[in-house]
Amino acid sequence: MKLIKLFMAAVAGACIALVIAAVLYLNNRPDLSVWHTADLDEEFRADADVRSLADYLALEERLFKQLDTLIVSKVPTGPAQAINRFSRGSLADPARGATNWNRTFEWQHSDPDAGVLLLHGLSDSPYSLRALGESLHSAGANVLGLRIPGHGTAPSALAGIRWEDMAAAVHLAVRHVAQQAGDKPVYLVGYSNGGALAVEYVLAALDDASLPAVDGVILLAPEIGVQGSARFAVWQARLGYLLGLHKLYWVSVKPEYDPFKYGSFAVNAGDLAYQVTLHLQDRISELQATGKLESLPPMLAFQSAADATVTASALIRNLFARLPAAGHELVLFDINRKVEVDYLLMNDPADIFTPLLRDPGRNYGLTLVTNGFGDSTGVAAYAVPVGASEPDSTQRLPDWPANIYSLSHVSLPFPPDDPLYGGPDSVATGRLHLGNLALRGEHRVLHVSAADIMRLRWNPFFSYVEQRLLQFAGLNSDDEEAGQAAD
Repeated sequence: MKLIKLFMAAVAGACIALVIAAVLYLNNRPDLSVWHTADLDEEFRADADVRSLADYLALEERLFKQLDTLIVSKVPTGPAQAINRFSRGSLADPARGATNWNRTFEWQHSDPDAGVLLLHGLSDSPYSLRALGESLHSAGANVLGLRIPGHGTAPSALAGIRWEDMAAAVHLAVRHVAQQAGDKPVYLVGYSNGGALAVEYVLAALDDASLPAVDGVILLAPEIGVQGSARFAVWQARLGYLLGLHKLYWVSVKPEYDPFKYGSFAVNAGDLAYQVTLHLQDRISELQATGKLESLPPMLAFQSAADATVTASALIRNLFARLPAAGHELVLFDINRKVEVDYLLMNDPADIFTPLLRDPGRNYGLTLVTNGFGDSTGVAAYAVPVGASEPDSTQRLPDWPANIYSLSHVSLPFPPDDPLYGGPDSVATGRLHLGNLALRGEHRVLHVSAADIMRLRWNPFFSYVEQRLLQFAGLNSDDEEAGQAAD
């Protein structure tokens, strides 16, 4: 008994020592800035007296004035702040261009062919779906790019927001889009966390007749499952509260050099991502039990098999494997098999899609974008029907650009010529360009980490995503790519 007590005491002591070491390590990060601590209380909340998009935009206007007063007006200007998004006139100033894409935008037609709501990702902004929004609008759709609560302002805004606040804003926005579209179809386009919110909406609409129905959902790297460790993140913030150490409210504290995406990441943001994914699983189970899941609108999802933020396996396990047969389709982007990286791979994405091809019970379409199907070295989209193991059609795509081995989570919605995140074909705009950096040197020298520099930020197959999205929404009756397809 004495030995057991000694052992337990030793274990408890070791745990306390580890906690102390972790707290010291986390609290040794860079000091917090005003954009980490400012309380932007003009943000939308689920219980706010906001009944329409006009009300939402009026509140958003007050929010951005508060941002200017509490943060921007207090940040110095000049060469030392050249890449600080909160320094007025800097290369990273969101107001430097003609449009501040951190804010909600809406493009309408007098007689639209459809209504589309764009929902961006976590720590992101409406800018991430701007290019797809322009394509949809040009094809005849009314387009609303919603600034989801907690975004587009300062990282501190994500430290106190809830996923329910985000979902409430989405519900309000869908009502507006549906009203403006009249009797025309309505579609949701959700990227990352926006994908989770899009799925949350269609699940809620199955139970709530007051919510307008939508005709289809397009998902890009949707946040359907996150790492299991996310469930413990909230305890870091709670410990910080108890100890009065505000740095513990943050997963990362980084420079804010990107005009349309936060660099720093609040613990609360990770927790709300975890909470919304749990909610989705519970709702799917409830709707399966009542048979209502059969009424889901069709979903088209695009996912990189090499995504390190939202894994393809989680998307398959937590969503597609649970969906009834209803015209759903998953498009998986494989790695570049022509680049000899096999010996560097931590995991081969083939381990994800090979079982799907062999599964006769798969009740959704699977399209594999790869240069490794059979003996092919050219990139193609291989469409494999429900329950089949071989493609019934093939569409040739552009080859992989040199020295790129995979897509990334942040690359899917951006075209190669995106002025901020694009590749070599981007057009100079007089502001910071983040998509084609190729810097070499010593580590711990630059404000921008090597991991951020090396991560692909644009999609070489963007035109394919754009084409499929327009087809899905019935907005391109003339299939411009038909000549490239071969049955």
